[in-house]
Amino acid sequence: MNRVMIIEDEESVRRSIEFSLQREGCEVKCAGTIREAEALMKVYTPELILCDINLPDGNGLDFIKKIRSETNAHLICLTALDRETDMVMGYEAGADDYIAKPFSLSVLTMKINAYFRKGRVQENQVIESGRVKADKTAMKVYVNGEEISVTKNEWKLLLLFMENPDIILSKDQILEKIFDIDGEFVDENTVAVNITRLRKKLDTGEEGKKLIKNVRGLGYVWNSKR
Repeated sequence: MNRVMIIEDEESVRRSIEFSLQREGCEVKCAGTIREAEALMKVYTPELILCDINLPDGNGLDFIKKIRSETNAHLICLTALDRETDMVMGYEAGADDYIAKPFSLSVLTMKINAYFRKGRVQENQVIESGRVKADKTAMKVYVNGEEISVTKNEWKLLLLFMENPDIILSKDQILEKIFDIDGEFVDENTVAVNITRLRKKLDTGEEGKKLIKNVRGLGYVWNSKR
């Protein structure tokens, strides 16, 4: 469930946004002041924050700066100040988006839904298994947070394993799914050679063997517990 926090002192505006987002399936928490918001954030971690600029107990821009230093949540300013300089100040404070009042509730809701859809797509482009992470968009591999270099075939092989964890893959399956995709002629030794190289790059040779295990007579399996 998408987690949203609304910081808005006008109760009618706050309740309208809350109701609209709850209908979309969001979990919504509300605050009417900076003090309430600070107390709420000690026990709640929102993914997206809607923050009014003019709050009764302080400057919303200063609070946005503070929020930005403490969280990676997506920040949207809500304000009646619609001058270009006000918008620039909002972005400089750390806001990701800016909506001037009065605004369309349906447009705001669509904007928030679009953000969460984009986030889900991006999440699907990153696969993590133990200490290994593969970023499909950037085509990069990380082990314990450190980027490693892999060849085209090693990249395709790694994705096949990580997308099918704890499933035994035969050499024939690997050949069919990975190495024949470009119409290249390869033999079974190609699989063994590339797995050996990949194991070494994922860590030391011994640790690599624990990640990609050889199941005698059957094939190879990615050990997601390592």
